[in-house]
Amino acid sequence: MLKEAETMIHPYRPRNLSIPNYVANDRSMSEILIFLFSVSGILLLATWSLTGRKVSGSRLSGGRRLALCWFTVCGFIHGVIEGWFSLNYTIIPEDQSFLSQLWKEYSKGDSRYAIADNFTVSMEIVTACLWGPFSIWIVVAFLNNHSYRFVLQLIVSLGQLYGAVLYFFTEHRDGYIHSEYVIPFILIVDSWSQLSACQSMFDKAALKGKSKRS
Repeated sequence: MLKEAETMIHPYRPRNLSIPNYVANDRSMSEILIFLFSVSGILLLATWSLTGRKVSGSRLSGGRRLALCWFTVCGFIHGVIEGWFSLNYTIIPEDQSFLSQLWKEYSKGDSRYAIADNFTVSMEIVTACLWGPFSIWIVVAFLNNHSYRFVLQLIVSLGQLYGAVLYFFTEHRDGYIHSEYVIPFILIVDSWSQLSACQSMFDKAALKGKSKRS
């Protein structure tokens, strides 16, 4: 009886989940949300301002600037917040540092993070190590008009979408006992159309070149 009571002294589901070292947060959810939205807001404003300048003689469209704002925030979330989880997932239930408390709060919506579920840990490590740096790389690539910018966007968006599908499907398979994805899909479609248009232009130019030689 005592063992059952001990396993239930936490806010997570299922209620009999065993988290023996759990320590309740001493920060409120509002404090955590204010931090998250404040940093995200600053990054959004900074990116919007930065992307307003001319790139190769022309200005980026509003939609493109919003996409780059998205990738900047993704870089912060993947690299810093999810990076913290990837490095500290073994101690988060008992740790009282700010980002650990953020993850304990987030775990109320998905307790797999509180118990360091194997899939969740593996997914977050990949996300932090790859999609975080790559998201920032995308912003830099667009600001410098690099030819591979849409290739990067496609890779990261596919990775985000694939991760989201696995994330929700594994929880569905578990029967939702423990309890980011239109935008990546839109960016995949955007990358597809841009790369297809470039290939089409290249093919037409190559065809004209052959016609002139003949």
